[in-house]
Amino acid sequence: MKKIPIKPMQLSGRLDKKDSEYKDDNAKLAIDYDGNIIDELHHEHHDVREHGEGKIENGEAKSEPDRDLEHKEETSKLTKDDVIYTDFSELKRELEKRVGFNISFDVVFREMVFGGQKTGIFYYNGFAKDTVLTEILKRLSVAVDTEESARKDLSVSPIKHTVHGGEGQDTVQLFMDALVPHIQVKETNKLSEVIDTVSTGATAFFFEGSTSALLVDAKTFPTRSTAEPDLERVVRGARDGFVETLLTNVTLVRRRIRDPRLKLEMLRAGRRTHTDICLAYIDDICDPTLVESIRDKIKQVKVDGLPLAEKQLEEAICGKGWNPYPMVRYSERPDVVSVHLLEGHVAIFVDTSPSVIILPTTFFHHVQHAEEYRQTPMVGTYLRWVRFIGIAASLFLLPLWFLLVTSPELKPAGLEFIGPQKQANLPLLLQFLIAEVGTDLMRMAAVHTPSPLATAMGLVAAILVGDVAVKTGLFVNEVILYLAVAAVGTFATPSYEMSLANRLTRMILLIATAAFKVPGFVIVSSVWLIYLTAKRSYNAPYMWPFIPFNGKALTEILLRRPFLTAKTRMSLTKTSDSTRNPKA
Repeated sequence: MKKIPIKPMQLSGRLDKKDSEYKDDNAKLAIDYDGNIIDELHHEHHDVREHGEGKIENGEAKSEPDRDLEHKEETSKLTKDDVIYTDFSELKRELEKRVGFNISFDVVFREMVFGGQKTGIFYYNGFAKDTVLTEILKRLSVAVDTEESARKDLSVSPIKHTVHGGEGQDTVQLFMDALVPHIQVKETNKLSEVIDTVSTGATAFFFEGSTSALLVDAKTFPTRSTAEPDLERVVRGARDGFVETLLTNVTLVRRRIRDPRLKLEMLRAGRRTHTDICLAYIDDICDPTLVESIRDKIKQVKVDGLPLAEKQLEEAICGKGWNPYPMVRYSERPDVVSVHLLEGHVAIFVDTSPSVIILPTTFFHHVQHAEEYRQTPMVGTYLRWVRFIGIAASLFLLPLWFLLVTSPELKPAGLEFIGPQKQANLPLLLQFLIAEVGTDLMRMAAVHTPSPLATAMGLVAAILVGDVAVKTGLFVNEVILYLAVAAVGTFATPSYEMSLANRLTRMILLIATAAFKVPGFVIVSSVWLIYLTAKRSYNAPYMWPFIPFNGKALTEILLRRPFLTAKTRMSLTKTSDSTRNPKA
């Protein structure tokens, strides 16, 4: 079959059979700025016509020259960097200057002809999804202008377009409305928008002679499977976890919260990285002031880029300085993020990161784990208290033991056995500090050691280092014992950031206790508590509900209550809808 080049035509509205009898070949339709059909140019109607949102009275339809003038005014507002050149030679020179075309090996500009129309396909080689683009090219390669009926088929479905009256606009609309078989297609007349969108993985279609382009969201990223995160494992429960692709992450949450009021706002930060950031919240639950505050903070981030994703964004919007304690909570579990969204929190997804930021948070948010809610209320409460004891031991066990050893008169009756049975060659404080640093060193070595060698490294650390250090008299057995208990409490802390902060606090308490005995321990502990009490996470007191005291909320933290007994959401987030279970 001989292919006839497509002659782009102006799209028109749906015509009734009765009206179509009076249309001639030269008839054109007047279209308003929103793309609504309002009148025919060769008829002088003075009635009122409405199509969708457009409404023209007394035949005051804008003529073709008027719309051309509007387009010129709109085009004049575009900067030089935004203009899409109609000539492919100029366009390719601009792409060479802007994105390194002909320099960067992965930047591709493929020229083809479809139905007589010269087309340029612009994409990054690693992002293009071959299967989708191949189907699109198959459709375009057989595009022909066959019968008059084909033209009528294209003219019976008026579609609202975002770009109007540009040079070669009919061609672009024809390809968008009838020829590109894809569900995510966007039209633009800004070259800067084309470049930004293509850099996120989309493919752009340029048409010679046209000042507009089509953006097709046909992309693929190298991703891993949604496996269970290592830091938040549970015995029972879901095994999926967030990955480095933002769209996959928000889909995992949308799958759990099918409420249409779940809002996912897309923002962007970084002058060079253009990092995608998604602000997630439930519209009728979350405090609007909180959402607005976080949104404004993200928009005010003016940096070159966020290559470390969520961590750099946290520091940019929270500005916590040298505070070792986390002001936000991280999670890689979709179920945990969903629970917080239902409580009125805001979740921030950052592209290229599997960790999601949850705001606002308190100290007690960091000591809860999903495993407690996967068991019965009684077992969950028991596990929570065991965890609390472990966290308290990681903070205060070593300083208290050191205080009782260096001040024997403080030992209660029945605990006289506390203390080393023999002296070592190193002072107790130095033993603790060396052991603390050694534990951190082994932890870092375990992270960087390949899995097949991790067991061997553990044997070296436990036998060659620990055992030999005790036998040679450098350390006493009690130091190794209590340090091991404190380390286990550190590892039992659900929040990795909180465990590191507690470790630093423990070392400061040790040094203060060694220097000033009881006053040092009491003063530093009090300063630590006051310091955390004064901190706020987006206007939420960090030590809430302990300080300021809220008995009902503190009870829910200390006890894992049955699911149906919770009637309202916590007051911390100042939710618009505080009702959680009205029938409870």
